[in-house]
Amino acid sequence: MAKRKRNEASDQLADIVIHGMQERKANDIVKLNLGPLQNSITDYFIICHGTSRTQVEAIADSVEAEVKKSTGQSPWHREGFENCEWVLLDYYDVVVHIFQPETRNFYQLERLWADAERTDVS
Repeated sequence: MAKRKRNEASDQLADIVIHGMQERKANDIVKLNLGPLQNSITDYFIICHGTSRTQVEAIADSVEAEVKKSTGQSPWHREGFENCEWVLLDYYDVVVHIFQPETRNFYQLERLWADAERTDVS
């Protein structure tokens, strides 16, 4: 199977998502570039965590608002708002994961996708 070709729109969307996270003081933001990987399902995973249910929800709301304002897009799929342990926002080419610390540590997505190009965002 051919590798996915990353496009400029995905790069821009990933940057907008990161900005939305930074607006709400998200912790340990990581961008995983999955595009070059064989059989990848998306171009990017953007991962972060908040220290409480309230912060996780605020980060997710901020990401959705920034993406909507900049591109007019809404997530194709969203889940996890019931308890805000792990909120997922799926924009097809960019998938956003917002965790609480314990849940992030348990699933370790960064380790699961260790062969992806990793960028730690300060």
